[in-house]
Amino acid sequence: MTLIRSNVKLDKVSSQCSAVIIGVKMWFHLFPVFIILIFQTNQIQAGYGSGQGIEVSTVGSYSGSTQHNISGWPYFEYNVPRNVTAAVGQTAFLHCRVEQLGDKAVSWIRKRDLHILTAGILTYTSDQRFQVIRPDKSENWTLQIKFPQERDSGIYECQVNTEPKMSLSYRLNVVEARARISGPDDVYVKTGSLLTLTCLMSQGPHDLGTVAWYHGSHPVLTSPLQEGNDVASVPRVAVDTEWSDALTSRLKITHARPSDSGNYSCVPTVAESASVNVHVINGEHPAAMQHGNTAAGSPTSRIILVAVVFLLGQLR
Repeated sequence: MTLIRSNVKLDKVSSQCSAVIIGVKMWFHLFPVFIILIFQTNQIQAGYGSGQGIEVSTVGSYSGSTQHNISGWPYFEYNVPRNVTAAVGQTAFLHCRVEQLGDKAVSWIRKRDLHILTAGILTYTSDQRFQVIRPDKSENWTLQIKFPQERDSGIYECQVNTEPKMSLSYRLNVVEARARISGPDDVYVKTGSLLTLTCLMSQGPHDLGTVAWYHGSHPVLTSPLQEGNDVASVPRVAVDTEWSDALTSRLKITHARPSDSGNYSCVPTVAESASVNVHVINGEHPAAMQHGNTAAGSPTSRIILVAVVFLLGQLR
């Protein structure tokens, strides 16, 4: 009887040992799986906690290449102008491109007063100059501002209603572009001499096109190049327009005639125009006579001359 009981106890111990051994084997097999699951869980929590997939950028012209998000989270296309300059009255466009938008919505916000201008394709301001342009099934959400004024300058944000929200800032500069013609308002040249009028425009965006010159109400017609000797091959009326740090346009009239007298206007494509009065005369004029490409007899030189004569008189 005692032997039977001992055998039963041994069987129980053997069964328990077998169960422990099986459990240990299963643990060794499942341990790597648990490690991988814990690592991935920590990575996901860290990603959401640090705002992974949320791209917030400061204002700039360009911010490099697009940062693709393989998780399916929306992201901004950075390869767009974000420091935009427009002339007063010239329609301005702020281009925002959002990839992988999904069921999210895009809004435009004016930063200075946090006013919502647009949400989706709807306009949320009574100022009808603001409108969002979005072609069908496009990732582009362009804010259009018609007839902008200098007061419209400032920061605008393109936002996506993620949690937390995504935003990309744009700077709009609205400037009063004005042209000016170098020299006095009245220019005097001798018959047969060279007349040069230089129009400058240093403020404003560099997409204003070109400049038109007017003699009175009629466009200035340039002379075609002529074949022959060197003198005849030079056009009598020529316009040279170039961009550098500023827009510069020069109107040159060789062998000026009395019929060339009158009002000349420099009219940029989008800017305030400027004008001068030209007088082609037979004799000298003390006020503003052009000699070749320069002007002499200016009011400043006359004042200096009078001052010198006065001082000499006092010394006597």
